[in-house]
Amino acid sequence: MIPDGGPPVDSLLARCHFPAPDTPLTCAVSGGPDSSALLILAAAAQLQVTAVHVDHGLRPGSAEEADIVRDLAARVGADVRCLRVEVAPGPNLEARARAARRSVLPADTATGHTADDQAETVLLNLLRGAAIGLGAMRPGPTHPILGLRRTETHELCRAWGVATVDDPSNRDPAFARNRIRAELIPLLSGLAGRDPVPVLTRQADLLRDDHDLLDALAAAIDPTDARALRDAPKPLARRAVRRWLSTEHPPDAAAIERVLEVAAGAVEACELSGGRRVERSHQRLRLR
Repeated sequence: MIPDGGPPVDSLLARCHFPAPDTPLTCAVSGGPDSSALLILAAAAQLQVTAVHVDHGLRPGSAEEADIVRDLAARVGADVRCLRVEVAPGPNLEARARAARRSVLPADTATGHTADDQAETVLLNLLRGAAIGLGAMRPGPTHPILGLRRTETHELCRAWGVATVDDPSNRDPAFARNRIRAELIPLLSGLAGRDPVPVLTRQADLLRDDHDLLDALAAAIDPTDARALRDAPKPLARRAVRRWLSTEHPPDAAAIERVLEVAAGAVEACELSGGRRVERSHQRLRLR
């Protein structure tokens, strides 16, 4: 139960997407306010919670943050595991740290991303040209607190008197997400005269629904059938090709257009990244 003066847990849980009570749930807990609030709420939802803390060893004293997570896990009655990964300094540090963290966490691990993180992801994907990514993160057991604001998770931790970790990398302007948070979103707020986060998260929900519908329609198209690709509406043909060519990373827009040119008969073949090649013969496409 939240101490007097704190936000009621029931009202917060009503906007979360946790699984049914007694379901096992692994939570990634860095010790920051968002992931700490995730742990508190998961326990309040009566789940069988395991908190996993991953130390990247990127700053002095990072090992001590595991003790903060252990203390909170003990307080809410959750199991806890503390892991360490090695991430060398250098380019793409944020992406490499994220990949290292994912490599030691179960695929269904819940994270403490909030509505504010969702809005930042929409803008980040827009700037990267990732049109499919405008739906951002999908609410559900792996992102159960997307319906909450960052102010609410921070207030929950304050009400509980929880010691939280302050990660200075979250303010480092070298990372695009931090500049979106500190500069772009306040600018958008001033231009629009309102908080842009609910607008962006609502658009993400709508775009995600559209994405799901188009994907379902595109699934009926055989991407190796040149005639089917040529006759299909362009948005569906693009999705069918993207699904066919996707490996760990989806193909870029230019690669998809080259494949559609092969299907249309404009060229007989095209080269793709990774030494791959798409060829057309007797109205069939082959990936070599």
